[in-house]
Amino acid sequence: MTNSPAYQVWNERYDTDEFIFGIEPNRYLKSVALRYLKPGGQVLCVADGEGRNSVWLAQQGCHVAAFDLSPNAIRKAQQLSKLLGVKVEYQLSDCESFDWSENAYDSVVAIFIQFYGPEMRAELFRKMIASLKPGGVLIIQGYTPKQLEYKTGGPSQIENLYTEDIVKDLLQSLKIQEMVLTEEAISEGQAHYGMSALMGIVAVKPAY
Repeated sequence: MTNSPAYQVWNERYDTDEFIFGIEPNRYLKSVALRYLKPGGQVLCVADGEGRNSVWLAQQGCHVAAFDLSPNAIRKAQQLSKLLGVKVEYQLSDCESFDWSENAYDSVVAIFIQFYGPEMRAELFRKMIASLKPGGVLIIQGYTPKQLEYKTGGPSQIENLYTEDIVKDLLQSLKIQEMVLTEEAISEGQAHYGMSALMGIVAVKPAY
């Protein structure tokens, strides 16, 4: 993992005292979490970065696990959780090496995880879905192709971005509760700032 280009890029990017994505939770996550998340539930935050989302979820009473491949990001997330007096189980890992236990979580939160192309993205979604308990909730936000016009964050590769057809195909085994496409100004630190083309998704794994 430490030899991968992604590790080098992200660990260097997080090597600053500033929280590059801010310390406030993602706005879409905040808008849907209390409607869909189980009180006291087990939640996994995928590629959580500096902890803004995992810490907020812990503040809401969730039992939160989170991982990221960057030691600098994990260090800052731990600092934030300590500062705000909540407990989050952080793990240093990338998406490939993370221990994806099946039927383990009441919710999986995946905010701006568009660092994979189609093949690896499909594998990551398969793992996230498998890790959900029956009745578990998957919460996602990411960029759509129009984001390439705004250039205010996210990947430059169009194949990494979400379209309705791509997401519906990835989530065939789940029941999509909402799929919201918006163009709005966001302010999430220096890294996500300005008008953005976004997609938010909530989907539920069928119960047995």
